[in-house]
Amino acid sequence: MPLFRASPELVGAKARAGRRRVRKVEGMGSCGETDDGGSVPPLARMCLLSLADNMKDVWVKDYAVHYLDQYSFRHIMGPFNLLPGELVEELTRLLCTRKQLSRAALHLLLVPQLRGLSLQRCPGLVTSALCAHITARCQGLWSLDLSGAQQLPSKVLSETLCCLPALRSLSLAGMPCDRSVIRTIAQCCRLLRHLDVSHCHFLSPASLLPLGGGSFCSSSAIPSSSSSCCTATSQSPLYPFSSDPSSSFSAPLSPLPLISLMALDTGFGEQDGDPVVAAAYLLLSLPGLERVAMEGLAQACCLIEHKAFSQTDEFTDREGVPRLKDVWRERRHRQGMDSWTRKKRGGAAAVDEEHEDDEEKERILWEGYGGEREDDGSGDEGPSCSLNQAEEKRRGRVLSQSGDEQLILRLKDVKGLTCDFLDSLGHLCPDIYSISVTADDHEDTRGRSQGTVLAAGLHTWSGQLQNLSVHFPGDLVDLLPALQVAGSSLVSLTLEEVKTSPHTPLLEVIKACPRLRDLLISAEPPTMPQEEEEDHDRRDNHDRPDDRDLPRLPNLRSLTLNFSYIHSQMKPAMSWMSLKKGLRCLLTGSPLLEKLSLVSLPCPLNCVLRDVLRIGDLDLYLSADSTDLAPVPLGRLQHIDLLRTDVKMITVKNIMQQSKRLKFVDVSYCWQISQLDWWDCMSSSKVKVVWV
Repeated sequence: MPLFRASPELVGAKARAGRRRVRKVEGMGSCGETDDGGSVPPLARMCLLSLADNMKDVWVKDYAVHYLDQYSFRHIMGPFNLLPGELVEELTRLLCTRKQLSRAALHLLLVPQLRGLSLQRCPGLVTSALCAHITARCQGLWSLDLSGAQQLPSKVLSETLCCLPALRSLSLAGMPCDRSVIRTIAQCCRLLRHLDVSHCHFLSPASLLPLGGGSFCSSSAIPSSSSSCCTATSQSPLYPFSSDPSSSFSAPLSPLPLISLMALDTGFGEQDGDPVVAAAYLLLSLPGLERVAMEGLAQACCLIEHKAFSQTDEFTDREGVPRLKDVWRERRHRQGMDSWTRKKRGGAAAVDEEHEDDEEKERILWEGYGGEREDDGSGDEGPSCSLNQAEEKRRGRVLSQSGDEQLILRLKDVKGLTCDFLDSLGHLCPDIYSISVTADDHEDTRGRSQGTVLAAGLHTWSGQLQNLSVHFPGDLVDLLPALQVAGSSLVSLTLEEVKTSPHTPLLEVIKACPRLRDLLISAEPPTMPQEEEEDHDRRDNHDRPDDRDLPRLPNLRSLTLNFSYIHSQMKPAMSWMSLKKGLRCLLTGSPLLEKLSLVSLPCPLNCVLRDVLRIGDLDLYLSADSTDLAPVPLGRLQHIDLLRTDVKMITVKNIMQQSKRLKFVDVSYCWQISQLDWWDCMSSSKVKVVWV
């Protein structure tokens, strides 16, 4: 297995030719349909599956026996050097998913044309030796994910990042990163647009400041063994700073072109207010930010809105970065210049056509409207149907400022918020379409519940919010006002640790969010059983013909209802019998459902599934003579989790017959299913069935 170094021209030509062949093969393979309605896998996918099956017994075996621990190759000549980088990346991802990626296989797959490498599923393979192979063979990487690799020293990580100047996306979540790693990123990875350092407990809030530039980065932060990489990069005309190893300090760094910054659950600061000030500094110094996850984000927006910068001087002086009032002034100047430039080019829409004083309105617009909505080609998707509404809101707010300067941030996706200060976030960030909030069950200083505060805060983005995640240890009914405010445009809703009762209005939640594609509710079951259980069941059965008039979720693809349980109990207490009606409504009204997870339900489930299957059979019978083949309930399911429910195996088999695309069923701890039932189902079906 000799050494070689392929020329960049040859690798690029092979990648381009291979890319053309892959597109052609995939286009041919994806056109076919099987008789049962499932699509035929693309030919390229089938080839990769075959390659993955033979990887261990052919190429990996030979390399591991003869070369793995005896030689250290800069490059390895083999069949994978002839594959386009996209196929090598897909093969690596496939082996990781199937838990078949080994150290020897990874050595073979580290080819020069590789552009993306994700080892999140196998962090144990990430070692100092592997990083040396990555820096030697894959210096053209655009995306790198080493999340969870806790055994990698920060010094080795810095040396690795120094030699990967082309990185656009980097994930180091859960790794032992420290301030030196962030300084290396700020100085060497000058093209970085996406960074994830969540759960890095060695990082304080102040450690992230070099990402925003303005600080003096000591050259000692860059490992000496890799200083040549950073020096060569920093001397490029694209980067307006120097990195002379002979000097003790380098010139101030310019901000990274970050679009996404994930930094939740990092270390603590020296003082309580450090996370808020650090978040404010990064919001002001990184003008391209659209997706952010940081503690103290909403409080930082409140600080910026009220220009309370004097209380932050101690922090900025201590960390050696410009004061926030200067950063804010620079950001406002840049925003005004961008708005003026776009208006001179004819790209800014006139907002004063219906007003008498045109010149005054243009002056207010120039001062308050930053024009940050201009598309930068990053490919981030937002709510296209509601951008005009957000634009009108912002223009109206700017014109009502009577000349007061108003900064507009480009944030679209924010995480790590609390219910407090959501109004300030709305004033600075009118274009948000995805938000994650943590609330408690206490009242605020005005005596308002957290649900009321959340509903008031979401009014800013009413009609445009697409994704909402709420962590709320209170009653689900308290969140109903917030869902009625924002639910009309939601396509994804996550409610975690909410409490339920026999009278929880699940149907009202469904009615408030008619466009949902993903619904996840993680809840506490009712503590008290439902009263008049038999009468309720009788009324429920009597009202069943009217279920078609209940609210539906016709676009729903993923449904998760997970209830907590006591480990000493074999089965959950059946304390919420009216939940059956809501479940039947969800399952019958969601014909596009692909993933279903119903865990520890506090109500009988088997009868609900039986009724839904009966409705599906009736729909098939009614449409037998019709050319309109509408999807039937549960007909498109691919993945089912029914842990700790009363479901029976005969019902599971009926679901398998109705859904020809089903691949996985988990019926663990279902007390109505015996080992004999499980063996019989396993032997007669190709679907993977899990039972313990």
